[in-house]
This record gives sequence, C-alpha cells and structure tokens, in this order.
Amino acid sequence: MNEFQASLIAIGGAVIVGVLFYDKWREWRAKKSVDNAFSSPHEDVLMGDLAQAASQREQVEHVEHVEHGEQVTTTGVTESESGSNAQVSAPEAEVDDEEPIYSPRPPAANLEPAVKPLPLDEFIDCIIPMPLLGPVRGEKVVTAFQPLHLIGNKPVHVIGLNETGDWEPVAVGGIYSSLKAGMQMATRRSYITELEFSELVAGINQLSEDLGAEPELPDMPDVMAKARKVHQFITEFDAKLSVNVEARGPAWMMSNLRPALQRMGMDQRPDGMLVMPDGEGGMLFSLSTNPSASGEISKLLTLLLPVSLVAPDRDAFTAMSAFAKSLAQRLTGGIVDDEGQPLSDAALAAIGNEVRSFYTAMEEAGVTAGSHLAHRLFA
Repeated sequence: MNEFQASLIAIGGAVIVGVLFYDKWREWRAKKSVDNAFSSPHEDVLMGDLAQAASQREQVEHVEHVEHGEQVTTTGVTESESGSNAQVSAPEAEVDDEEPIYSPRPPAANLEPAVKPLPLDEFIDCIIPMPLLGPVRGEKVVTAFQPLHLIGNKPVHVIGLNETGDWEPVAVGGIYSSLKAGMQMATRRSYITELEFSELVAGINQLSEDLGAEPELPDMPDVMAKARKVHQFITEFDAKLSVNVEARGPAWMMSNLRPALQRMGMDQRPDGMLVMPDGEGGMLFSLSTNPSASGEISKLLTLLLPVSLVAPDRDAFTAMSAFAKSLAQRLTGGIVDDEGQPLSDAALAAIGNEVRSFYTAMEEAGVTAGSHLAHRLFA
C-alpha cells in the first residue's frame, strides 16, 4: 500500500466517523430539547385563566360533606356543630417538575348518581309500542330479543313498564306489563333502509306472537322521512376541531415526549390514545404525537376536539387552545392549522366564538352536545 492509498483510507474513515458523530449529536440535541422543555418551570396559560376560573367556580359551588358532626367544604373551612369556623391548612404537596397543565375538577361527592337515560328516544329511534296481554318476566323478553339486537349497523333496544309504573331497560328478574322496541334510525354511515325496516317489522311480529303482544307498527314512509332528517342532523353536526403544535427546531424524541405529556395531565388509554380527562370519566380533547416512520421522533403534535361529544360548559376549546400555547412555549414550537398556517390569538378567539355558535345551533336542533343522545349519534 502506497502513501496515496493510505491517505484515501484515512480520509474515508474520518468522513464515516464524522457522519456517525453528527447523527448522535442530533439525537442528543432532540432529546435535550424535550428534557429542557418539560423540566424547566414555565408559567402555564391554563394555570392562569382556566385554573383561576375553576377555583372561583369551586368556591361558589363548593361541596359540603358531613363527617362526625362537622361540615368540611372544598374551600378548606371547617364548620363545627357550634358554628365556629377554623381555617384548615392542607399538607404541603410535593410537585413534580412537570406539573399538569390542566387539572379537571373532581365530580361532586355528595350528588346522587344521575338517572341513567333510557336507550330509546323519539328523536333518533323508530319506536314500536308493544302492549302485552299479560305480565311477562324479563328473562323471557331478553331471550326473545337476542336475535334482533342489531339490524344492519342499527342497534335495537327494548324497554319495559315495570311493577312500579316506570319504564326501564328490560332485565332478567323484572316483570313487565308493556314493552317498547326501537331501532336507531341513522348512524354516521347511513340511515334505515326499507329492507331494514321490513326486517324490524318481521322480527317484532314474530316476537309479539311469542310474548303475547300487540305491536303498533308505524308507517314506513313516515319512518323513512324521519330517518333522513336524523342522518342530515348527524352530517351537519359531526364536527371536529384540530390545533397543531409544530417544532421550530429539532424534532422531539418520542421516548421522552409521551411520558412528559402524561405527566402534564394527559391520560393514555388502552388503545394508546392520549386524552385530557374531564374529571368525570369523559374527555375534553385528544392528542396525537404524529410519530415519524421510524416511530422515534416527531415534529408535529395534533390536538383534536370532538365538538359534538363535549358539553358546552366544559369550555373545551379554550382548554385545548391554552394547552397548545403552553406546549408551544415549552417546546419552542408554533401553533398552526392543518395547512401549516400560523394561528394567532385572534384567530383562536374567533374559532372559539364559532364553537359557541355551533353549540347553540345544535341545542336548537334538539340535541345537547356531550349528552347521552349526542354520544349515541356521534361516538
């Protein structure tokens, strides 16, 4: 080997080492950017406006508990039976480096459980009354309806008039003097067809013979017309809003990003989806990390609000916008729309006004966002 060949080999080796070093440096820089973003203290937008508003609501709507002759309120004041008040000092809590940006208010502990809505509603279901010739046990009804629980992609439910005179979902152990069966007239995909309606009628007629019922069948044209209206309603109000946080510097390392988001208040569901809980078993919005093809880095976070599924009083868009602003500050990113165009505070405020108008229109159309009925239609 002559001196020229040795020089070429040395140069090639130096280039390879340089490329490897550069890749490692980029990986270290990306990891460091996420670590710094979530470990350094920042003033969070939600901790300012929304947290303060939530605190004020809790003070106005504080929940009283009665334990051992004392009333303890969420404002930290203890009232004894004699009427004297004393301030209770809470133990000092240990705070992680990444405090949750949004802390959902806990459900009121002294409120009685809400009455579960019936699975049938005149607005979205084709309901067929089935007066009975005599009382029927619930287990017989349940067994008879098993083959008819789904027609196409439309669920079928049955409720019964129990011994106390209340309508309830038919259950084993109950005794019912009358029944109502119903099929949801529309879903996201389609509305009831004439064939599906005919299948429902045939099934109800067979069940009526087995149970001793006299069904009051509706006219098919009327059902078809109502079904089209329900499907139009779904099409009109099936709305989702997204806000994105885009990296302005190095991509974020997924191995650090997802755990940090969870420490900031996001919950990871069994399917892997990250959601911001509302404190009562539901969600305010979800977050997608949009990982790269390798799954190791991301340059875009997408926050998604299913508008029809979240109650207006949650003010979920304000919460989502504030969360996005805090993420952008922590991660040195920018807030953009789905086309990558920047979203200013004024633009976000305008969208918030549109969301409130949407809720009003949906309420006037007959369904409250976030209600049981809304979840049946849009979930």
